[in-house]
Amino acid sequence: MKSFFEFEQRGTTYRKEIMAGVTTFLAMAYILVVNPLILSDAGMDRDAVFTATALTAIFGSLLMGVLSNYPIGVASSMGLNSFFTYSVVIGMGIPWQTALTGVLVSSVLFIILSVIKIREKIINVIPEDLKYAIASGIGFFVAFMGLKNAGIIVSSEATYVTLGDLGSPSTLLALFGFIVMVVLLVRNVHGGIFYGMVIATVVGMMFGIIDMPQQIVGSIPSLAPTFGVAFNQLSATFTPELLVVIFTFLFVGFFDTAGTLIAISTQAGFMKNNQIPKAGQALVADSTASLFGAVVGTTTTASCIESSAGIAAGGRTGFTSVVVAGLFTLALFFSPLLSVVTTEVTAPALILVGAMMASQARFIKWEKLDVVIPAFITIVAMPLTFGVATGIALGFILYTVIKVAKGEFREVHPIMYVLTIMFIAYIGYVA
Repeated sequence: MKSFFEFEQRGTTYRKEIMAGVTTFLAMAYILVVNPLILSDAGMDRDAVFTATALTAIFGSLLMGVLSNYPIGVASSMGLNSFFTYSVVIGMGIPWQTALTGVLVSSVLFIILSVIKIREKIINVIPEDLKYAIASGIGFFVAFMGLKNAGIIVSSEATYVTLGDLGSPSTLLALFGFIVMVVLLVRNVHGGIFYGMVIATVVGMMFGIIDMPQQIVGSIPSLAPTFGVAFNQLSATFTPELLVVIFTFLFVGFFDTAGTLIAISTQAGFMKNNQIPKAGQALVADSTASLFGAVVGTTTTASCIESSAGIAAGGRTGFTSVVVAGLFTLALFFSPLLSVVTTEVTAPALILVGAMMASQARFIKWEKLDVVIPAFITIVAMPLTFGVATGIALGFILYTVIKVAKGEFREVHPIMYVLTIMFIAYIGYVA
Protein backbone atom coordinates (compact mmCIF):
# COMPACT_ATOMS: atom_id res chain seq x y z
CA MET A 1 0.00 0.00 0.00
CA LYS A 2 2.79 2.43 0.91
CA SER A 3 4.55 1.64 -2.35
CA PHE A 4 1.40 2.07 -4.46
CA PHE A 5 0.63 5.49 -2.98
CA GLU A 6 4.32 6.54 -2.91
CA PHE A 7 4.43 7.32 0.81
CA GLU A 8 8.22 7.52 0.95
CA GLN A 9 8.61 9.75 -2.11
CA ARG A 10 6.03 12.21 -0.76
CA GLY A 11 7.25 12.15 2.82
CA THR A 12 4.05 10.95 4.47
CA THR A 13 2.76 8.23 6.80
CA TYR A 14 -0.46 6.32 7.45
CA ARG A 15 -1.17 8.54 10.45
CA LYS A 16 -0.81 11.75 8.41
CA GLU A 17 -2.94 10.39 5.57
CA ILE A 18 -5.70 9.13 7.86
CA MET A 19 -5.84 12.41 9.77
CA ALA A 20 -5.90 14.29 6.47
CA GLY A 21 -8.73 12.07 5.23
CA VAL A 22 -10.77 12.70 8.37
CA THR A 23 -10.11 16.43 8.09
CA THR A 24 -11.15 16.55 4.44
CA PHE A 25 -14.29 14.53 5.16
CA LEU A 26 -15.31 16.83 8.01
CA ALA A 27 -14.79 19.82 5.74
CA MET A 28 -16.85 18.18 2.98
CA ALA A 29 -19.56 16.53 5.11
CA TYR A 30 -21.96 19.46 4.78
CA ILE A 31 -22.36 18.45 1.12
CA LEU A 32 -24.51 15.55 2.27
CA VAL A 33 -26.95 18.10 3.66
CA VAL A 34 -26.61 21.06 1.32
CA ASN A 35 -26.77 19.15 -1.97
CA PRO A 36 -30.11 17.42 -1.21
CA LEU A 37 -31.55 20.72 0.01
CA ILE A 38 -30.53 22.60 -3.14
CA LEU A 39 -31.69 19.87 -5.51
CA SER A 40 -34.96 19.46 -3.62
CA ASP A 41 -35.69 23.07 -4.66
CA ALA A 42 -35.59 21.73 -8.21
CA GLY A 43 -38.24 19.14 -7.29
CA MET A 44 -35.94 16.16 -6.74
CA ASP A 45 -36.55 13.70 -3.90
CA ARG A 46 -34.38 14.85 -1.00
CA ASP A 47 -33.74 11.40 0.51
CA ALA A 48 -32.80 9.84 -2.82
CA VAL A 49 -30.42 12.74 -3.54
CA PHE A 50 -28.79 12.15 -0.14
CA THR A 51 -27.97 8.57 -1.09
CA ALA A 52 -26.88 9.59 -4.59
CA THR A 53 -24.64 12.32 -3.14
CA ALA A 54 -22.95 9.92 -0.71
CA LEU A 55 -22.47 7.16 -3.30
CA THR A 56 -21.03 9.61 -5.81
CA ALA A 57 -18.59 11.00 -3.23
CA ILE A 58 -17.53 7.44 -2.35
CA PHE A 59 -17.04 6.45 -5.98
CA GLY A 60 -15.40 9.72 -7.07
CA SER A 61 -13.01 10.04 -4.13
CA LEU A 62 -11.93 6.41 -4.38
CA LEU A 63 -11.34 6.74 -8.11
CA MET A 64 -9.41 9.99 -7.66
CA GLY A 65 -7.14 8.41 -5.06
CA VAL A 66 -6.41 5.27 -7.05
CA LEU A 67 -6.05 6.79 -10.53
CA SER A 68 -4.24 10.06 -9.83
CA ASN A 69 -2.80 9.50 -6.33
CA TYR A 70 -4.01 12.98 -5.36
CA PRO A 71 -5.36 13.76 -1.85
CA ILE A 72 -8.55 15.21 -3.30
CA GLY A 73 -12.13 14.48 -2.33
CA VAL A 74 -14.70 14.42 -5.11
CA ALA A 75 -18.37 15.29 -4.66
CA SER A 76 -21.24 17.15 -6.28
CA SER A 77 -20.11 20.67 -7.12
CA MET A 78 -21.63 23.32 -4.87
CA GLY A 79 -21.55 25.81 -7.74
CA LEU A 80 -22.99 23.50 -10.36
CA ASN A 81 -25.82 22.18 -8.20
CA SER A 82 -26.92 25.78 -7.63
CA PHE A 83 -26.65 26.39 -11.37
CA PHE A 84 -28.69 23.21 -12.03
CA THR A 85 -31.49 24.25 -9.67
CA TYR A 86 -31.69 28.01 -9.89
CA SER A 87 -30.48 28.75 -13.42
CA VAL A 88 -31.56 25.68 -15.41
CA VAL A 89 -34.63 24.27 -13.65
CA ILE A 90 -36.10 27.41 -12.06
CA GLY A 91 -34.60 30.07 -14.31
CA MET A 92 -34.99 28.34 -17.70
CA GLY A 93 -38.03 26.30 -16.71
CA ILE A 94 -36.48 22.96 -17.70
CA PRO A 95 -37.79 19.91 -15.75
CA TRP A 96 -35.18 18.41 -13.44
CA GLN A 97 -35.45 15.09 -15.25
CA THR A 98 -34.44 16.75 -18.51
CA ALA A 99 -31.72 18.79 -16.81
CA LEU A 100 -30.31 15.58 -15.31
CA THR A 101 -30.10 14.16 -18.84
CA GLY A 102 -28.00 17.21 -19.68
CA VAL A 103 -25.66 16.26 -16.83
CA LEU A 104 -25.49 12.69 -18.15
CA VAL A 105 -24.65 13.67 -21.73
CA SER A 106 -22.13 16.31 -20.65
CA SER A 107 -20.47 13.71 -18.41
CA VAL A 108 -20.07 11.30 -21.33
CA LEU A 109 -18.48 14.13 -23.31
CA PHE A 110 -16.29 14.87 -20.26
CA ILE A 111 -14.99 11.31 -20.26
CA ILE A 112 -14.31 11.28 -23.99
CA LEU A 113 -12.51 14.63 -23.89
CA SER A 114 -10.53 13.54 -20.82
CA VAL A 115 -9.43 10.18 -22.25
CA ILE A 116 -8.21 11.69 -25.51
CA LYS A 117 -6.47 14.50 -23.58
CA ILE A 118 -8.46 17.31 -25.21
CA ARG A 119 -9.89 18.43 -21.89
CA GLU A 120 -6.41 18.59 -20.40
CA LYS A 121 -5.15 20.50 -23.44
CA ILE A 122 -7.95 23.06 -23.24
CA ILE A 123 -7.36 23.62 -19.52
CA ASN A 124 -3.66 24.15 -20.15
CA VAL A 125 -4.20 26.79 -22.87
CA ILE A 126 -6.68 28.87 -20.86
CA PRO A 127 -4.82 31.90 -19.45
CA GLU A 128 -4.04 31.50 -15.76
CA ASP A 129 -5.79 34.70 -14.81
CA LEU A 130 -9.06 33.55 -16.34
CA LYS A 131 -8.78 30.23 -14.52
CA TYR A 132 -8.47 32.02 -11.21
CA ALA A 133 -11.28 34.43 -12.11
CA ILE A 134 -13.61 31.52 -12.88
CA ALA A 135 -12.85 29.77 -9.60
CA SER A 136 -13.32 32.93 -7.55
CA GLY A 137 -16.42 33.97 -9.50
CA ILE A 138 -18.10 30.66 -8.68
CA GLY A 139 -17.20 31.37 -5.07
CA PHE A 140 -19.02 34.71 -5.16
CA PHE A 141 -22.02 33.03 -6.76
CA VAL A 142 -22.16 30.33 -4.08
CA ALA A 143 -21.76 32.93 -1.31
CA PHE A 144 -24.57 35.00 -2.80
CA MET A 145 -26.82 31.92 -2.68
CA GLY A 146 -25.91 31.43 0.97
CA LEU A 147 -26.70 35.04 1.85
CA LYS A 148 -30.05 34.71 0.10
CA ASN A 149 -30.93 31.42 1.79
CA ALA A 150 -30.04 32.91 5.18
CA GLY A 151 -32.41 35.82 4.62
CA ILE A 152 -29.52 38.26 5.02
CA ILE A 153 -30.07 39.47 1.47
CA VAL A 154 -33.59 39.77 0.02
CA SER A 155 -35.06 41.13 -3.19
CA SER A 156 -36.06 44.77 -3.54
CA GLU A 157 -37.96 46.53 -6.33
CA ALA A 158 -36.09 49.77 -5.65
CA THR A 159 -32.53 48.48 -5.34
CA TYR A 160 -32.82 44.91 -6.71
CA VAL A 161 -31.36 43.50 -3.47
CA THR A 162 -31.29 44.82 0.06
CA LEU A 163 -30.62 43.82 3.66
CA GLY A 164 -33.16 41.37 5.06
CA ASP A 165 -34.84 41.21 8.46
CA LEU A 166 -31.91 40.38 10.73
CA GLY A 167 -34.27 40.04 13.68
CA SER A 168 -36.21 37.06 12.34
CA PRO A 169 -35.51 33.78 14.20
CA SER A 170 -34.34 31.91 11.08
CA THR A 171 -31.93 34.68 10.04
CA LEU A 172 -30.60 35.00 13.60
CA LEU A 173 -29.91 31.27 13.59
CA ALA A 174 -28.05 31.59 10.30
CA LEU A 175 -25.99 34.48 11.66
CA PHE A 176 -25.22 32.50 14.80
CA GLY A 177 -24.09 29.52 12.72
CA PHE A 178 -21.94 31.75 10.57
CA ILE A 179 -20.18 33.30 13.58
CA VAL A 180 -19.57 29.87 15.13
CA MET A 181 -18.10 28.55 11.88
CA VAL A 182 -15.87 31.59 11.45
CA VAL A 183 -14.56 31.32 15.02
CA LEU A 184 -13.80 27.63 14.57
CA LEU A 185 -12.11 28.14 11.21
CA VAL A 186 -9.91 31.04 12.30
CA ARG A 187 -8.85 28.99 15.32
CA ASN A 188 -7.77 26.27 12.88
CA VAL A 189 -10.37 23.74 14.01
CA HIS A 190 -10.48 21.19 11.21
CA GLY A 191 -14.06 20.52 10.19
CA GLY A 192 -15.14 23.90 11.56
CA ILE A 193 -17.93 24.21 8.99
CA PHE A 194 -19.32 20.79 9.88
CA TYR A 195 -19.13 21.42 13.63
CA GLY A 196 -20.72 24.84 13.14
CA MET A 197 -23.67 23.23 11.39
CA VAL A 198 -24.08 20.73 14.21
CA ILE A 199 -23.99 23.47 16.87
CA ALA A 200 -26.43 25.68 14.94
CA THR A 201 -28.80 22.73 14.49
CA VAL A 202 -28.76 21.93 18.21
CA VAL A 203 -29.37 25.59 19.10
CA GLY A 204 -32.17 25.76 16.54
CA MET A 205 -33.87 22.74 18.15
CA MET A 206 -33.41 24.19 21.64
CA PHE A 207 -35.24 27.40 20.65
CA GLY A 208 -37.93 25.65 18.62
CA ILE A 209 -36.74 26.99 15.27
CA ILE A 210 -35.99 23.47 14.05
CA ASP A 211 -38.10 20.37 14.72
CA MET A 212 -36.53 17.49 16.66
CA PRO A 213 -35.52 14.43 14.57
CA GLN A 214 -37.55 11.24 14.87
CA GLN A 215 -34.37 9.12 14.82
CA ILE A 216 -30.64 9.44 14.18
CA VAL A 217 -29.53 6.19 12.53
CA GLY A 218 -31.68 4.62 9.87
CA SER A 219 -31.73 2.56 6.72
CA ILE A 220 -30.19 3.93 3.56
CA PRO A 221 -32.84 5.89 1.60
CA SER A 222 -33.94 4.39 -1.70
CA LEU A 223 -32.52 5.66 -4.98
CA ALA A 224 -35.72 4.74 -6.82
CA PRO A 225 -36.99 8.33 -7.35
CA THR A 226 -33.79 9.41 -9.14
CA PHE A 227 -31.91 6.29 -10.29
CA GLY A 228 -31.72 6.04 -14.07
CA VAL A 229 -34.15 8.95 -14.61
CA ALA A 230 -31.53 10.71 -16.76
CA PHE A 231 -31.87 8.00 -19.41
CA ASN A 232 -35.60 8.64 -19.82
CA GLN A 233 -35.10 12.01 -21.48
CA LEU A 234 -32.43 11.05 -24.02
CA SER A 235 -34.91 11.55 -26.85
CA ALA A 236 -34.87 15.26 -26.03
CA THR A 237 -31.10 15.50 -26.24
CA PHE A 238 -30.98 17.34 -29.55
CA THR A 239 -33.53 20.02 -28.77
CA PRO A 240 -32.01 23.53 -28.74
CA GLU A 241 -33.01 23.99 -25.11
CA LEU A 242 -31.20 20.89 -23.85
CA LEU A 243 -28.18 21.47 -26.07
CA VAL A 244 -27.68 24.78 -24.29
CA VAL A 245 -27.86 22.97 -20.94
CA ILE A 246 -25.36 20.32 -22.06
CA PHE A 247 -23.02 22.97 -23.45
CA THR A 248 -23.25 24.93 -20.21
CA PHE A 249 -22.60 21.96 -17.92
CA LEU A 250 -19.68 20.94 -20.13
CA PHE A 251 -17.96 24.30 -19.98
CA VAL A 252 -18.81 25.18 -16.41
CA GLY A 253 -17.62 21.75 -15.27
CA PHE A 254 -14.44 22.28 -17.24
CA PHE A 255 -13.43 25.39 -15.39
CA ASP A 256 -14.86 24.54 -11.98
CA THR A 257 -12.57 21.52 -11.72
CA ALA A 258 -9.67 23.34 -13.38
CA GLY A 259 -9.66 26.05 -10.73
CA THR A 260 -9.75 23.56 -7.89
CA LEU A 261 -7.03 21.36 -9.39
CA ILE A 262 -4.79 24.38 -9.82
CA ALA A 263 -5.37 25.52 -6.23
CA ILE A 264 -4.91 22.08 -4.68
CA SER A 265 -1.86 21.09 -6.72
CA THR A 266 -0.21 24.43 -5.93
CA GLN A 267 -0.86 24.07 -2.20
CA ALA A 268 0.47 20.51 -2.12
CA GLY A 269 3.52 21.41 -4.20
CA PHE A 270 2.51 19.30 -7.21
CA MET A 271 2.40 22.12 -9.78
CA LYS A 272 5.44 22.11 -12.08
CA ASN A 273 6.04 24.78 -14.75
CA ASN A 274 2.36 25.77 -14.79
CA GLN A 275 1.46 22.15 -15.53
CA ILE A 276 -0.43 19.72 -13.30
CA PRO A 277 1.20 16.26 -13.20
CA LYS A 278 -1.29 13.43 -13.76
CA ALA A 279 -3.95 15.99 -14.61
CA GLY A 280 -5.31 13.57 -17.20
CA GLN A 281 -5.94 10.86 -14.62
CA ALA A 282 -7.52 13.35 -12.23
CA LEU A 283 -9.84 14.61 -14.96
CA VAL A 284 -10.84 11.08 -15.97
CA ALA A 285 -11.68 10.29 -12.34
CA ASP A 286 -13.68 13.50 -11.99
CA SER A 287 -15.62 13.04 -15.24
CA THR A 288 -16.35 9.36 -14.55
CA ALA A 289 -17.72 10.34 -11.15
CA SER A 290 -19.99 12.87 -12.88
CA LEU A 291 -21.39 10.13 -15.09
CA PHE A 292 -21.94 7.89 -12.08
CA GLY A 293 -23.65 10.75 -10.26
CA ALA A 294 -25.99 11.49 -13.16
CA VAL A 295 -27.05 7.83 -13.26
CA VAL A 296 -27.81 7.58 -9.54
CA GLY A 297 -29.36 11.04 -9.33
CA THR A 298 -27.13 14.01 -8.59
CA THR A 299 -25.45 16.83 -10.46
CA THR A 300 -21.98 17.29 -11.93
CA THR A 301 -19.14 16.45 -9.57
CA ALA A 302 -15.95 18.41 -8.99
CA SER A 303 -12.69 18.14 -7.14
CA CYS A 304 -13.59 19.78 -3.83
CA ILE A 305 -11.75 22.89 -2.70
CA GLU A 306 -12.36 21.67 0.87
CA SER A 307 -9.59 19.15 0.20
CA SER A 308 -7.22 22.00 1.00
CA ALA A 309 -8.03 21.41 4.68
CA GLY A 310 -6.76 17.85 4.42
CA ILE A 311 -3.65 18.92 2.57
CA ALA A 312 -2.97 21.46 5.30
CA ALA A 313 -3.24 18.56 7.76
CA GLY A 314 -0.50 16.66 5.90
CA GLY A 315 -2.29 14.72 3.17
CA ARG A 316 -0.06 14.12 0.16
CA THR A 317 -1.30 10.93 -1.53
CA GLY A 318 -4.42 9.26 -2.84
CA PHE A 319 -4.72 7.29 0.39
CA THR A 320 -6.26 10.44 1.87
CA SER A 321 -9.01 10.19 -0.75
CA VAL A 322 -9.55 6.52 0.07
CA VAL A 323 -10.11 7.45 3.72
CA VAL A 324 -12.60 10.11 2.61
CA ALA A 325 -14.50 7.48 0.61
CA GLY A 326 -14.63 5.19 3.63
CA LEU A 327 -16.08 7.90 5.87
CA PHE A 328 -18.76 8.80 3.32
CA THR A 329 -19.73 5.13 3.37
CA LEU A 330 -20.37 5.32 7.12
CA ALA A 331 -22.34 8.54 6.62
CA LEU A 332 -24.90 6.72 4.48
CA PHE A 333 -26.57 5.42 7.63
CA PHE A 334 -27.32 8.86 9.12
CA SER A 335 -29.90 10.13 6.61
CA PRO A 336 -32.63 10.81 9.26
CA LEU A 337 -30.54 13.76 10.47
CA LEU A 338 -31.39 15.51 7.19
CA SER A 339 -34.77 16.51 8.60
CA VAL A 340 -33.16 18.77 11.21
CA VAL A 341 -30.67 20.52 8.96
CA THR A 342 -32.49 23.40 7.29
CA THR A 343 -31.44 26.13 4.86
CA GLU A 344 -30.75 28.45 7.81
CA VAL A 345 -28.12 25.97 9.02
CA THR A 346 -26.54 25.30 5.62
CA ALA A 347 -26.55 28.90 4.37
CA PRO A 348 -23.47 29.90 6.44
CA ALA A 349 -21.60 26.93 4.95
CA LEU A 350 -22.33 28.18 1.44
CA ILE A 351 -21.10 31.66 2.37
CA LEU A 352 -17.82 30.34 3.79
CA VAL A 353 -17.19 27.86 0.96
CA GLY A 354 -17.79 30.75 -1.42
CA ALA A 355 -15.23 32.80 0.48
CA MET A 356 -12.67 29.99 0.20
CA MET A 357 -13.23 29.68 -3.53
CA ALA A 358 -13.16 33.45 -4.01
CA SER A 359 -9.68 33.55 -2.49
CA GLN A 360 -8.34 32.37 -5.87
CA ALA A 361 -8.69 35.99 -7.01
CA ARG A 362 -5.47 36.82 -5.17
CA PHE A 363 -3.46 35.13 -7.95
CA ILE A 364 -4.85 37.38 -10.69
CA LYS A 365 -2.42 39.99 -12.06
CA TRP A 366 -4.50 42.99 -10.99
CA GLU A 367 -1.87 45.47 -12.16
CA LYS A 368 -2.46 44.53 -15.84
CA LEU A 369 -5.50 46.27 -17.33
CA ASP A 370 -5.96 43.75 -20.14
CA VAL A 371 -6.19 41.05 -17.46
CA VAL A 372 -8.23 43.00 -14.89
CA ILE A 373 -11.16 43.79 -17.20
CA PRO A 374 -12.06 40.24 -18.36
CA ALA A 375 -11.21 38.77 -14.94
CA PHE A 376 -13.35 41.30 -13.07
CA ILE A 377 -16.31 40.89 -15.45
CA THR A 378 -16.05 37.10 -15.13
CA ILE A 379 -16.22 37.36 -11.35
CA VAL A 380 -18.98 39.94 -10.92
CA ALA A 381 -21.18 38.69 -13.76
CA MET A 382 -21.69 35.29 -12.13
CA PRO A 383 -23.62 36.46 -9.05
CA LEU A 384 -25.14 39.55 -10.70
CA THR A 385 -26.59 37.63 -13.66
CA PHE A 386 -27.27 34.57 -11.52
CA GLY A 387 -25.39 32.51 -14.06
CA VAL A 388 -21.97 30.87 -13.88
CA ALA A 389 -21.81 30.22 -17.61
CA THR A 390 -22.70 33.82 -18.38
CA GLY A 391 -19.74 35.10 -16.37
CA ILE A 392 -17.38 32.67 -18.08
CA ALA A 393 -18.69 33.57 -21.51
CA LEU A 394 -18.38 37.33 -20.99
CA GLY A 395 -14.88 36.98 -19.57
CA PHE A 396 -13.64 34.84 -22.46
CA ILE A 397 -15.15 37.12 -25.09
CA LEU A 398 -13.64 40.24 -23.49
CA TYR A 399 -10.22 38.62 -23.12
CA THR A 400 -10.03 37.73 -26.81
CA VAL A 401 -11.39 41.10 -27.99
CA ILE A 402 -8.90 43.02 -25.83
CA LYS A 403 -5.95 40.96 -27.02
CA VAL A 404 -6.91 41.47 -30.65
CA ALA A 405 -7.45 45.21 -30.07
CA LYS A 406 -3.94 45.46 -28.59
CA GLY A 407 -2.48 43.72 -31.62
CA GLU A 408 -1.52 40.74 -29.49
CA PHE A 409 -3.75 38.29 -31.35
CA ARG A 410 -0.84 35.88 -31.77
CA GLU A 411 -0.70 35.47 -27.98
CA VAL A 412 -4.21 34.01 -28.02
CA HIS A 413 -4.22 30.26 -28.54
CA PRO A 414 -6.36 29.08 -31.50
CA ILE A 415 -8.51 27.07 -29.09
CA MET A 416 -9.37 30.30 -27.30
CA TYR A 417 -10.73 31.73 -30.54
CA VAL A 418 -12.91 28.65 -30.98
CA LEU A 419 -14.18 28.93 -27.41
CA THR A 420 -14.86 32.65 -27.88
CA ILE A 421 -16.98 32.01 -30.97
CA MET A 422 -18.91 29.31 -29.12
CA PHE A 423 -19.52 31.63 -26.18
CA ILE A 424 -20.72 34.43 -28.47
CA ALA A 425 -23.24 31.95 -29.91
CA TYR A 426 -24.23 30.92 -26.40
CA ILE A 427 -24.80 34.51 -25.24
CA GLY A 428 -26.75 35.22 -28.40
CA TYR A 429 -29.04 32.28 -27.71
CA VAL A 430 -29.75 32.88 -24.03
CA ALA A 431 -29.96 36.71 -24.23
